[in-house]
Amino acid sequence: MIYIRSLLTNFFFFLNMMIGCIITLFVGPFSRRGTIYLWDKMVMPLVFRFVRFFAGLKLEFRGLENISKMPALYACKHESALETYAFTQPVPTCTYVLKKELVYMPFFGWTQYFYGMVPVDRKGGAKAMKNMLKGVSKIVGEGRPVVVFPEGTRCKPGTTKGYKSGFLFLAENLKLKVVPVAVNTGLFWAKNSFLRYKGTAVIEFLPAMSVSKNEDKKDFMARLEKVIEDKCAELNKEAVSKYPWVKKNLGA
Repeated sequence: MIYIRSLLTNFFFFLNMMIGCIITLFVGPFSRRGTIYLWDKMVMPLVFRFVRFFAGLKLEFRGLENISKMPALYACKHESALETYAFTQPVPTCTYVLKKELVYMPFFGWTQYFYGMVPVDRKGGAKAMKNMLKGVSKIVGEGRPVVVFPEGTRCKPGTTKGYKSGFLFLAENLKLKVVPVAVNTGLFWAKNSFLRYKGTAVIEFLPAMSVSKNEDKKDFMARLEKVIEDKCAELNKEAVSKYPWVKKNLGA
């Protein structure tokens, strides 16, 4: 049964995404506000209804009181595609810093460009950092929050590939607070997996952290990593106790 549920979930998920991308080609060149409304208020709510109906997978947002009323940097644990889309619901108009190769993808990449994603050349050095700062500064100036994935890639639940401090360049120069975000999404929507598991995936916002000029970047990143990873471990333990079938997706 899980294969049938997963097939239907994936079909309707990507069908709706593709329809949204096609519509964006007509809306995006003329209105960024219209593009944001299309995805935040129409496409993504419908997508997650299908996910809940076919896969039996619910999304729960915790720590909503920690969402900043002012533009902020959300440093999120990255385990699956879910958090890259789900953020638009509790944090409307949010945009992401992502590797530039993604915006060149037909349809989907173009949609990210029209939505206002900030591409960055990971191998571009100081010039790339300046361009990233310029792009994020413009987004923040529009009152929009920004999401970063400190690990730079998706990781299996219970594992990490190390947190990179590059985004602190943005926090320091734009005077932005950093809001840590923990998830257990990878237990239900695993990386490079066709299967979608029923249960409740949690995305939890934690108290904001300020970047002090007197604090060493390594110390700040160590604090940030501990806060996020400790909470992720709690969420993983909770999920496995409620939904034992997802334990197979937990890393060593």
